[in-house]
Amino acid sequence: MADTVKLVWDDKTYELPVIVGSEGEKAIDISRLRQDTGFITMDPGFANTGSCKSAITFMDGEKGILRYRGYPIEQLAEHSSFREVAYLLINGELPTRKQITRFSVLLNDHSLIHEDMRHFFGNFPRQSHPMGILSSMVNALKSFYPYLADTEEEIDIIVTRLISKVRTLAAMSYKISRGHTVIYPRPDLSYCENFLNMMFDSPVRPYEIDPDVVHALSVFLILHGDHEQNCSTSAVRLVGSGRVNLYAAISAGIAALWGPLHGGANQAVIEMLGRIDRKEMTINEAVERAKDKNDPFRLMGFGHRVYKTYDPRTKIIKQVCDRLLTKLNINDSLLDIAQTLEDIAVNDEYFISHNLYPNIDFYSGIVLRAIGIPTSMFTVMFAIGRLPGWIAQWKESMEDPEWKLNRPRQIFTGPQIRDYVPIEKRTVKV
Repeated sequence: MADTVKLVWDDKTYELPVIVGSEGEKAIDISRLRQDTGFITMDPGFANTGSCKSAITFMDGEKGILRYRGYPIEQLAEHSSFREVAYLLINGELPTRKQITRFSVLLNDHSLIHEDMRHFFGNFPRQSHPMGILSSMVNALKSFYPYLADTEEEIDIIVTRLISKVRTLAAMSYKISRGHTVIYPRPDLSYCENFLNMMFDSPVRPYEIDPDVVHALSVFLILHGDHEQNCSTSAVRLVGSGRVNLYAAISAGIAALWGPLHGGANQAVIEMLGRIDRKEMTINEAVERAKDKNDPFRLMGFGHRVYKTYDPRTKIIKQVCDRLLTKLNINDSLLDIAQTLEDIAVNDEYFISHNLYPNIDFYSGIVLRAIGIPTSMFTVMFAIGRLPGWIAQWKESMEDPEWKLNRPRQIFTGPQIRDYVPIEKRTVKV
């Protein structure tokens, strides 16, 4: 196989190196293209642009493959805990018993937040979205923990501090928004158990921890752990390329995740199903509107930017969803609507030809709803799950000797040079 490709322009031939990944992916190295030819490439949305080399996550959208550090997502969801997967993503290998014990101890040791941070919550407007609050609070962590060192042990503490405190911040924001007593983390509980207890325990009604609910939450977080160079991960790398602190980079990732086309999609699914449940439109009307290219309506939870077949995470989260609803004896009309929509989509020629298969957002919202997570917190849950992936990507970029400040180019389409016009001589152009 040739290790270069040729670009011919104006009777000149330029040879561009070919890079091949460990799974056979091929890329044309254009890093010297402008310097050698005067050209840049144009790729709106960066759908065909590789921004980095990474050893963290492998995806194959055509075959429906997702692996963390080489491990299939199916195996990790079945056999691992979220703590173990977080360690894998950040450190590159599954932990030994000694390593996971130390990691768990660090998570518990750093789970409390500075008491002064509680005052911040009271100063946000009552209707503030939890994602906006979380992004601000994570950024504020730098003020309370300003010392960021370079040794491996100190970086471990910074990383576990962030993973642990984000969970505490999320639960605390929920409690304060309800006017309820804040519940502090307990050292005897696991990561997911602690989060559920901080969310739902109260002095009046103690929360009973259900192993099946804990498992469902753990799988949800595992499935969201990392997903290659998506919008929020790219934001973390982009902002991090300026060598900002970890908290600022993660805050940027949270802000990027907020949108309905990315992390907010699971919330949008529930809202869409709710509209159908309230008879604002029928299932058939929703399907037909989704097919109409002139209608701005979108069938949320279907299709994916990368996957051109079934999202491998969907099968896993659907099984978790079915098992959880059966265990909790929940009859949810939204689930019935979701199942009907899925049956239509997987058999409809339009959806098949356009690769509009159900994705993870389609069922993850139902799982969170069954657990008792309010809809406004859905994207926050996504952020908690994605946090280890963001940290792994930030850490990898910081350690990359070839990494540079991200600075995309553009093609300018504005006016050419023109002379300044005094204000009294300016006219309005129609």
